[in-house]
Amino acid sequence: MSVPFLPTLSTFFIILSAVFVAIGWNLIRKKKIEDHKKMMIAAAVAAVLFFIIYISRTIVVGNTSFGGPDSLKLYYTIFLVFHILLSIIGAIMGVITIRSGLKNNLQKHRKIGPISSIIWFFSAITGVMVYLLLYVFYTGGETTSMFRAIFGL
Repeated sequence: MSVPFLPTLSTFFIILSAVFVAIGWNLIRKKKIEDHKKMMIAAAVAAVLFFIIYISRTIVVGNTSFGGPDSLKLYYTIFLVFHILLSIIGAIMGVITIRSGLKNNLQKHRKIGPISSIIWFFSAITGVMVYLLLYVFYTGGETTSMFRAIFGL
């Protein structure tokens, strides 16, 4: 069994982003403000790299459907929707959190930062689970690119 390169790479970057957030959280608890800032920017860069790879792959190569047993398809779909919602909320809150920190709006930053981080951790964990379900535990289903789906190419 071989795992596909781009999904593995994008999953690596989202894990890296979550690890950087955890390190950044620990740094701010130790009052290492500049190190915290650098780590959270690194987390954002890793998240952006994930997003660029994910969107590019989705447009050009496509998305892979669930290839596991039909009896699990509904559960996988519900789990996937939950993951997508967490990811969207986490990304939006992450942007707001980083922006408020960079603009020195520390009251807002301190209020939503921990919530954003927790949502980001759950988004990363569920993203890894989606990856495992699609490419490791089961053989992936059909992959269709957006171009093929739209233009029939």
